[in-house]
Amino acid sequence: MSVLAIGLLLLALILINVPIAVALGLSAVVAMVVGPGGMASLPNTALVMYDGATAFPLIAIPLFILAGAIMNASGISRRLIAFASSLVGFVRGGLSMVTISASLFFAEISGSAVADVAALGSILIPAMKKKGYPREFAAAVTSSSATLAVIIPPSIPMILYGVMSGSSIVELFVAGIVPGFVGGALMMFVAYGLARRYNFPREQAFQQQRVWLTLKEAGWALLLPAIILGGIFTGWVTATEGAGLAVVTAIVIGGVVYRELDLSLLKVAMLEGGHQTAVVMLLVAASALLGDYLTEMRVPQVIASGIIELTSDRWAILLLLNAFFLAIGLFLHSAAAIILVVPIVMPLVQAAGIDPVHFGLIVTLNLGIGQQTPPVASVLVTACSVAKADIWEVSKTNVYFVAVLVTVLLIVTYVPIVPMALVELFYR
Repeated sequence: MSVLAIGLLLLALILINVPIAVALGLSAVVAMVVGPGGMASLPNTALVMYDGATAFPLIAIPLFILAGAIMNASGISRRLIAFASSLVGFVRGGLSMVTISASLFFAEISGSAVADVAALGSILIPAMKKKGYPREFAAAVTSSSATLAVIIPPSIPMILYGVMSGSSIVELFVAGIVPGFVGGALMMFVAYGLARRYNFPREQAFQQQRVWLTLKEAGWALLLPAIILGGIFTGWVTATEGAGLAVVTAIVIGGVVYRELDLSLLKVAMLEGGHQTAVVMLLVAASALLGDYLTEMRVPQVIASGIIELTSDRWAILLLLNAFFLAIGLFLHSAAAIILVVPIVMPLVQAAGIDPVHFGLIVTLNLGIGQQTPPVASVLVTACSVAKADIWEVSKTNVYFVAVLVTVLLIVTYVPIVPMALVELFYR
């Protein structure tokens, strides 16, 4: 069965609202049955899916998701928001600055843009609407800042990319630090410009005492990223062990220090984390099945050799790959796209001499932009649901923040020293 036929079948299933994971699995099974192996290839289906979903580094995904859910249930998120508000809330359009700052903080524990929007959006979007911000602006800034934050460690897409490409997850995490904070600063600049244009309100005046009080309240919460990322970057723990450490630390801080996490709230957090994990891991298993079939058919090697024949210039290849990932990001969830496509393009990346860690950040940003662009737009849809706003109206405002994401993507792609400086300094 040709790759084009598989792609058309997959697209048709997605367009009739078949869940992406199911569509991937069905496409793989049909391809296997129609292919050279016929029905004899089906007994391996369960084994391939199981092996694909049980790689040790993938354990980090449910643990980081659970840590984010515990943060939201135990008041940690609320304290981080209060501290961010004391720092930047006095600026015109201050609540949008608070949203961006809080997203950067929250992402350092959860690693998930959807979790970021669900946790912080439920608090900050209603607060912005109450202060007179248009709901479209509130949804746009919350959605885009959550996606930007996913390149700041830890990051679930980076974990998936690391597993699929065989790259160092720790180096991927380090590569995302500088671009993440550069993008955050650019996003705040855009938010401030829009706030001045539309005369958005200021919050209360800057008060040093309030900063100190909120810092004391959020002090334990701020220790979370320091403990987790410090342990990972120094080599004391792996990324997977760091995810387990995140869960334990969140439980201790929320339950023992803040005393807001009881068994009933922990149960809710575990159920929420389990639901999000099931969605991601089913995608992983189904994508592994299709990826195994494509590898057996030597599709990655054929694509790589075809593009190399077209051009051998590394920068031109990066331009083509950027366009490719931006296109598939319109239709595939980031996890599905990484698991399905990265193994196909890695031979090309290696042949072109592109650093796989550098390329991992490019992939993550491309697919993050896809989270903001319909029809899939998983993060944007979540923000619109919280804000009760029309997705197309939000997209008109969100174009300014998506422009920031594209700018960061271009910087990362064509000024590789920006993402790779810290990696080269500490790990090479």
